[in-house]
Amino acid sequence: MCGFVGAFDLKSGAQPVDEGLKEQLRSQVLEMSKKIRHRGPDWSGVYTGANAILSHERLAIVDPFSGKQPLVSDDGKIILAANGEIYNHKEIRSEFAGKYEFQTGSDCEAILPLYKKFRDSGKFGEMIEKLSGIFAFALYDSERDVYLIARDEIGVVPLYQGWDKDGRYYVASELKSLEGHCITIEEFPNGHYLYSKDEKPVRWYKREWEEFSAVEKAPCATDDKGEIVDASVIQKVRDGLESAVKAQLMSDVPYGVLLSGGLDSTVIAAITQKFAKKRVETGSLKDAWWPQLHSFAVGLEGSPDLVAAKKAADFIGTVHHEIHFTIQEALDALEDVIYHIETYDITTVRASTPMYLLARAIKAMGIKMVLSGEGSDELFGGYLYFHKAPNAREFHEELVRKMSKLHLYDCLRANKSLMAWGIEGRVPFLHKEFIDVAMGLNPKDKMNIKLPDGKQRIEKWILRKAFEDILPPEICWRQKEQFSDGVGYSWIDTLKEMTNAKVSDAEFALREKRFPVNTPSTKEEYFYREIYEKLFPSPTAALCPPHEAGVACSTAKALEWDEAWKDANEPSGRAIASVHEKAY
Repeated sequence: MCGFVGAFDLKSGAQPVDEGLKEQLRSQVLEMSKKIRHRGPDWSGVYTGANAILSHERLAIVDPFSGKQPLVSDDGKIILAANGEIYNHKEIRSEFAGKYEFQTGSDCEAILPLYKKFRDSGKFGEMIEKLSGIFAFALYDSERDVYLIARDEIGVVPLYQGWDKDGRYYVASELKSLEGHCITIEEFPNGHYLYSKDEKPVRWYKREWEEFSAVEKAPCATDDKGEIVDASVIQKVRDGLESAVKAQLMSDVPYGVLLSGGLDSTVIAAITQKFAKKRVETGSLKDAWWPQLHSFAVGLEGSPDLVAAKKAADFIGTVHHEIHFTIQEALDALEDVIYHIETYDITTVRASTPMYLLARAIKAMGIKMVLSGEGSDELFGGYLYFHKAPNAREFHEELVRKMSKLHLYDCLRANKSLMAWGIEGRVPFLHKEFIDVAMGLNPKDKMNIKLPDGKQRIEKWILRKAFEDILPPEICWRQKEQFSDGVGYSWIDTLKEMTNAKVSDAEFALREKRFPVNTPSTKEEYFYREIYEKLFPSPTAALCPPHEAGVACSTAKALEWDEAWKDANEPSGRAIASVHEKAY
C-alpha cells in the first residue's frame, strides 16, 4: 500500500506550460505528496512529463529493493503510479512471458502490459477485471498523451479527484493532498475507471448478484427448519475464503493479523496460521521467512474484545500482543485521527481511534502488513439490525446497499487508520473472487430464521458453520460486537458525555446556520465536524464524508424495518433492543 498524487491536463490553464511553469507545478505536486508520506515512508519518486506529473510515496511490501515508483514500461513510454496489491500478478506475468520485458519484481507492474494489450481496443473494463487485488492507480501514456485512472471494485484503497482554478485535473490517495489546491474535490468512485478521452468515469465492476433475482433460487445449505440439506454450499464458503487468505499472504516483509476475538478476525487469523509456515510465493514449497504469526488486539483494560482475543490467540497458537489504551489517550488522539481518516462520520471516528492507537504499536513491532476481518458483516448480514429484515429480498438488497457504501466506512477506517503509521491492511473477505461466492449465496442461508426450539439462528450462521472445526466454540458462536463497542463500552459512553458537554445547546440550536451542508444531527457529530472543518476548511471537502441516519450501522433505508427506529440515529450495536445482550 502506498500513496500517490497525479496532475494531468497541465496545458489546461491560460499560461503556456514552459519550463518555469512546469517546475512550479512539479514543486506543487511534491508538496501535495509530502502530506501523504505516512502512507509510503520507504521511498519517494516523481515523474515529470509534457502534460502530466506523477509523484509516489512507497510502502515496500513486495520487491522492496527494485519496485520503486513511478514504474515505467519496457519501452519507457508509459508511466504508472499505483497504490495497492495485485495478488494475481504472477499469473499475469506468465501471460506476457516473452511479450513484455518486466523491469521490476513489483506486483503492480503487471498493470503496464495489460494496458498495452487493451489500449487500442479501449476495453479498459475488461483489462481491469483481469486484476485480482486492491488498488488505485494513475497511468500516463506519454506517447499518446492520454491517462487512465482506476479504483478497485469495493474501494478498499482510497482515491480522490479534484480540479484547480485553471481546469487542471488531479488525483490523490488522500483528500488532504488536494485541500488548498483544488476548488472542487470529490471521491473517485469505486469500481470505476476514467480514460482521459471519456467525459466521465465508467463503471467497470458489475455483477449479477446485485439483483435479488440472481440469488433468489440459488441452492440452500439448510431447509426452513435450519437443518443442513446441502453441505456443499457450506464447503464452498470455506474453500473460497481459504483461497482468498492464501492469495493475500504474498509479502517480502513481516506481517501479522488483527484479532478482536470476534468471529471475522478469528477466522482470518486461523486460516492465516494454516498457511503461515510456508512461503506462498514458492507455492508453499519453502519455509516462510517469518514462520511465527503475530496477532494484535486493542481495547480498554478488561474489554470484551481483549478477553475474547486472548482465548482465540491461545487456541490458534499466535504470538499475541494486547495493546491497552486509556480513554484519555483516545480523546487526545481524536484530532489526529480525524486528520488521517478524513471524515466526521460518528461510526468511523469511534472505531478508528482505537485502531489508530493499535497501528502505532504494530509499527513499533516492525510489522508492515496485517490481515483483518472487514467486509464479513456486509457479505453475510452480520450487523444485529439484520435480525429485523422482513424477508429475503429486503435482506439481500440491504447487503447490496452496504457493499456499495463500504468504501465510505469500514474500508476507509481500516485503510487510513493503519496507513497513518505506514501499516498496510489486507481484507480477505473482500477478495474479488470471494465476494462473488458470498454474495451469490441464497439469502436464506444468511438470515436469522426461527428454529424448531423457538430460538433464532445467530447472525452469520453459515460462516460460523464453515469454520467451526478450527475455532474455539465460545468464539465461533460469540454474538456480534461493533468494533467501537468491543474495545470497551465506556469508550462510546464517554464520547457521548464529553461531546454533549463540549457542544452547548445554543450552538447546537444554530447548527444549520453553522453547517448548512450535511448538517450534524447529534452533538457528537457536531463536535467531530468542528474538528474536520478546521483541518479541511473548503466547502467542497465537507461534501466528501457520508451523511445519513442509521441504527447499528444500518443504511437509512433499513430504518423502515422497525417503527421504533423512525427517529433513531445511533451506530452502536447496543442500539438494537431485544437483539443485543446488553442493549440500551
